[in-house]
Amino acid sequence: MSMAGRFEEALTSVTEPALEGRELLPSRLARAITRMLPVDGAGISLSGGDGRRIPLGASSEDAAVAERLQFTVGAGPCMTAQEAREPVFALYPDLQRRWPAFAHLLQERTRYCAVVALPLREAISGLGAIDLYFHREDAVPELDVFEAMAVGDLVTSALSETAVWSDWEPGHGPEWLHGPAASRRARVWEAMGLVALALELDAATALAVMRAAAYATDGSVDDVAADVLDGRLKPDELRGSGG
Repeated sequence: MSMAGRFEEALTSVTEPALEGRELLPSRLARAITRMLPVDGAGISLSGGDGRRIPLGASSEDAAVAERLQFTVGAGPCMTAQEAREPVFALYPDLQRRWPAFAHLLQERTRYCAVVALPLREAISGLGAIDLYFHREDAVPELDVFEAMAVGDLVTSALSETAVWSDWEPGHGPEWLHGPAASRRARVWEAMGLVALALELDAATALAVMRAAAYATDGSVDDVAADVLDGRLKPDELRGSGG
């Protein structure tokens, strides 16, 4: 069977009722990735032209947590792969050397100890990438990078074809751009605006303040944003964090 056929079979085998719906296509694709490749987790994300990172879907809660941790510290293998448009291979010593804050949080809050990040070809909105996560460092050499890149192309094709063959309003984008993970991240930009206004900061500094608050409280930027928008945390209480 061809790789495309195997991937279609893997995607079809993802039948969990909780993953139905066009907006959850990226999550189904992430599950299919883990069934195609010798990896323990996978995530799909976009980085827009304005630098805003959008998580589209993850194969598991651990994979979703890993993405939020990377966004919280503002650096990591996936963000590097998106910016450089080159694959990034990182065993735990590499993570510690290049992204120590992310490495610490990844070890503390997930079972992962290694990451391979692969850029997706530019056929969808923003610069896409997939993160592949491993429980064992010695499993990384077992990954066939050419097969993994081919799977990445199949992911891009699936997202692009869905965008072409579905109806959506101009400026809104396809439904898979508005799944639960993406909607959660959109709250960060809303909260960032409130923090910037209240503390008289530019957007980048407001985000840095939120990141510092998240790191200090063992949370994520997404958590801080939710607290701000839901009234549990007042923007003034973030004064003095980061910046």
